[in-house]
Amino acid sequence: MNEQNLTRRGFLCENAMGIGMVALATILKDEQLLAVPKNVKLKPQVFSMKPKQPHHTPTAKAMISLFQHGGPAHMDLMDPKPELSKLDGKTYDGNVGYSFIKRASKRLKGTQWKFQKRGECGTEISELLPELSTIVDDICIIRSMHTGHNGHEVSIRYMNAGIAGVTGRPSLGSWITYALGSETQNLPAYMVLTDPGGHPVDSVNNWSCGWMPSLFQGTVLRPKEPRILNLNAPKELRGRVQQHNLSFLDKINRRHLKKHPGEHDLEARIASYELAARMQDAAREALDVSQETLATQNMYGLDKPETKEYGTRCLIARRLVERGVRFVQLFHSGQPWDNHNNLAGALPSACRKTDKPSAALVKDLKERGMLDEVLVHWGGEIGRLPVTEGDPKSGGRDHNGQGFSTWLAGGGIKPGITYGNTDEVGHRAAENIVKPGDYQATVLNLFGIDHKQLYYIHNGQEKKLVVNSGSKVVNDIIA
Repeated sequence: MNEQNLTRRGFLCENAMGIGMVALATILKDEQLLAVPKNVKLKPQVFSMKPKQPHHTPTAKAMISLFQHGGPAHMDLMDPKPELSKLDGKTYDGNVGYSFIKRASKRLKGTQWKFQKRGECGTEISELLPELSTIVDDICIIRSMHTGHNGHEVSIRYMNAGIAGVTGRPSLGSWITYALGSETQNLPAYMVLTDPGGHPVDSVNNWSCGWMPSLFQGTVLRPKEPRILNLNAPKELRGRVQQHNLSFLDKINRRHLKKHPGEHDLEARIASYELAARMQDAAREALDVSQETLATQNMYGLDKPETKEYGTRCLIARRLVERGVRFVQLFHSGQPWDNHNNLAGALPSACRKTDKPSAALVKDLKERGMLDEVLVHWGGEIGRLPVTEGDPKSGGRDHNGQGFSTWLAGGGIKPGITYGNTDEVGHRAAENIVKPGDYQATVLNLFGIDHKQLYYIHNGQEKKLVVNSGSKVVNDIIA
């Protein structure tokens, strides 16, 4: 090689596969002189549940999400459409995207339930939700939610994990606990309360930590007592014996971790063992609703068979956030709001189960002075179409991701307002449209987190919850 005429390109061509370049790369790496893509951070990520500082002063410190799988019919519950009722039975002249084409029609279906103005704010609420009417001055109803997708799973993943239809991504609860840690080291930061009837549609994807360490995955409580199995050690292993065993196990685990640095699953497993030991007393006390007064229990509906189960979970959710748990989610079995048939019977049934406990949660948090710092969410992944599916009398409503309603309370949310609107028949979000990215950005903002700065490094790339650059914080609903 002519050293006098050696160019950069020639040098790389001649030496790229040589042992000298391997040695050079090693030296540069050791000296931290290698070029790094701008979206990859050299600083190692630290994973723990110790409290972390937010980007700005938060208004919310914890969140309870009452997720309503299946798509509540907004025009029958929180979004009155008098024009739809006037046009009942008439043919809809707009374009409709159906999920079940064989049962589809373009015959408009007005609501059969009455709406009435409630509270000092005068928000109209359906007679199906009498208890919601009592807290209407404390909530913000968003009437312009929009996913743009009619399917359940695709919209659930969009609402909960940031991208429509994509599995394997961390859920909202995982992102919040990853960003902020927990205010308690005696209970899991992210807890999931499932239904005795089984998992919701899309199953465990609802509370997945995706490619984050399992430390940030939702911890599922059993839907029936005992909600945590094997919480107590056998009598012969309690006290000093148990402490000795746990200490010995910890030494073995940490010795193993030193041999495998950076193995996040090992780190998460060690943290889980430590947490399990601390939970023995804390969890037993937190889950014991018998400590509540009879008046509180009855407020949640524990004295009525139709509300006892869901009311118990709502009450447990309050007890958990009261003890420092960061994020709690309640799920239904399957999708009770997916009313393709028998809307007249199925919709009231779902309301009877959830209305009283949901309202009680907001009332209870407010009475205890906790509502200012606890964000409550109620809503599903889609709404329903304004046209009839099947028989006009015995049928129901098909899926609608083009426009639907949800409500938020506490945690810095402006109370006693409605935000956004759907069109005159409730089909499409038409004013102040709120997409999942906007909802997530707003929730993160309430927790003091800038959604543009929240990232996780996975396979050398920055991963974010809010991926749409057009997503924005909905400042109009923030107090």
